[in-house]
Amino acid sequence: MVLEILDAKHPILNKKLIKWKPDIAYLTYLFTKFNGVSLQLQGDSLNLIKTKSIIAAFPSRINLVKKNIGQREFSQFPNLSLTNVQDDDILVYVQHLSVLHTDFKTRFEDVLTMEIAQWIINPYGDIEELDVTLQEELIGISTNKELKVQFRMDYQQFWLQKDIPIASPAVWTITRKFLIAFPSSYLVERGFSVVVNLLIKKENDCNH
Repeated sequence: MVLEILDAKHPILNKKLIKWKPDIAYLTYLFTKFNGVSLQLQGDSLNLIKTKSIIAAFPSRINLVKKNIGQREFSQFPNLSLTNVQDDDILVYVQHLSVLHTDFKTRFEDVLTMEIAQWIINPYGDIEELDVTLQEELIGISTNKELKVQFRMDYQQFWLQKDIPIASPAVWTITRKFLIAFPSSYLVERGFSVVVNLLIKKENDCNH
């Protein structure tokens, strides 16, 4: 329908859109994936551990897409499969995905190389290789049945229990860095938004 209207009013633009149809289909798929990652990096429960998991998966997905599109396997690209995509187009997409993969890993190198101790995810696992102080505190945590109930529900809520910093200060010093950081612009923007709203409310109260 759109192409028919353009063909009548802007035939040159219509021809260009037809020519660019594979590119549009490819970029539509790509931006849909970017949007999916962006949505995952939102929410009040986001922390650096979850952020790394989300970010680390994306380069692998890019490689999978590059492999499939290079073999003209379009099951991931329903719109692209409906276009007259040429081998030259495929080559451009593969090269673009290679660059994207490299850029993504460079951009998020600090997140991807971040080391997260396994005991933060599961404090009830093997602790023999840890510092003696950490071992002692984790033994205290693992034998506390009241704390364990919360762990079954959510590891973040488990570590944020008020007893943890008091009873296990060394463990908490390490763990808190991964749990109470602001790893995404979404949370920062929300913080600023709350402050702005408070200032506006205060100003309005003063004017009345």
